[in-house]
Amino acid sequence: MEDLSTILLIDDNIDDYEATERSFRKNHIINPIKWCQSGQEAKDYLFKEGRYHNDISSPPTLILLDLNMPGIDGRELLKIIKKNTSLKSIPVIILTTSKDENDIDICYASGASTYIQKPIDMNGLTDVVHKFKQYWFNVAILPRHLNKSTL
Repeated sequence: MEDLSTILLIDDNIDDYEATERSFRKNHIINPIKWCQSGQEAKDYLFKEGRYHNDISSPPTLILLDLNMPGIDGRELLKIIKKNTSLKSIPVIILTTSKDENDIDICYASGASTYIQKPIDMNGLTDVVHKFKQYWFNVAILPRHLNKSTL
């Protein structure tokens, strides 16, 4: 059985999570999706802290990150991820409703790989996920240590 690499989705909105997961399945992306509902939960997951201190799973191959969350928001979490030598090579794709130019500038300056404005309807999201799949799974070449299995 092939070990598919995990995609980490960080979003505090359950409806957005479920819509994104449905869009992934409609586009035949079968990778496991780990959902974290907050920046703090994602930080704990990535650094094996808190309730994840015994978690032996490998780091995700891709991270989808919302910006606007309570507590540790996406901007802060992005900076934390990119400052860590073990995590900084993981592509972080910003998937958010914000199209604020300051957010875009901050995210790219902090190491975001891509910035995508989240569509408000299911058809738009499915189309964005299709394009996401084409690029990240068929075009982009990931670092060897992240490319341990087929996306």
